[in-house]
Amino acid sequence: MYFDSNIKFLRNRKKLTQDQLSVALEIKRSTLNNYENGISGPSIQSLILLSDYFHVAIDTLLRVDLAKLRESQLYELEHGQDVFLKGSNIRVLATTIDRQNRDNIELVSEKAKAGYTNGFADPEYISELPVFQLPFLSPERKYRTFQISGDSMLPIPDGAWVTGEFVQDWNTIKDGEFYVVLTLNEGLVFKQLKNELAERGCFRMISLNKAYEPYELAATEIREIWKFVHYISRDVADPPLTDNLIEQQLKELTEEIKGMKKWIENH
Repeated sequence: MYFDSNIKFLRNRKKLTQDQLSVALEIKRSTLNNYENGISGPSIQSLILLSDYFHVAIDTLLRVDLAKLRESQLYELEHGQDVFLKGSNIRVLATTIDRQNRDNIELVSEKAKAGYTNGFADPEYISELPVFQLPFLSPERKYRTFQISGDSMLPIPDGAWVTGEFVQDWNTIKDGEFYVVLTLNEGLVFKQLKNELAERGCFRMISLNKAYEPYELAATEIREIWKFVHYISRDVADPPLTDNLIEQQLKELTEEIKGMKKWIENH
């Protein structure tokens, strides 16, 4: 818990005295002093007041050591990018549970994608999604299944159901692995990622289908990331065109042309 040090840090960052901040919040100076020195904990009402005043989520005030953040991260936090702060463990996920108190796997269909883009953090919206269980997945992790569309990730077919594991810490994302990403402007996309958070504050988004060019997406444009676990589809995808496969197809085409030429010569 970092509440006491965070309040002192934020107050000093705004160059306020305890007297000035206590007047602004309409609380006693002695109460604020107790908070900053860890003598007493805040009430729910005080947490809300401090969160609203500094524009920092309650979860962040309690769980993130703000003094260790870079200036660029603090800037993002103070300008409304709290829950999307690069790599920090401050994301709160709306979820549902079954009668045995196990996390459900919610199902986000193609039709539900537009609603999910706006309602992903709304517990009421999430509670209306279809749910199911897969006994071979870890009960200690959170999963969600999304229906993907388009041909950018072939050989995974259009309309396949992709199950992902919720990624809490974006710094753990590994280059070359596959993720379902909820973005601000594009909605849900399924891509191979290259992690450039530390260097540039972004991810490189890569399609398996080489007809689609890779592109960069800033961390501030991302809402959720789900690591690929498996997919379900009724369709059998065409195999990727490897060098060996291309060579075999060229040989078959050459034989067909020879056969056609021979037929023409004989007729």
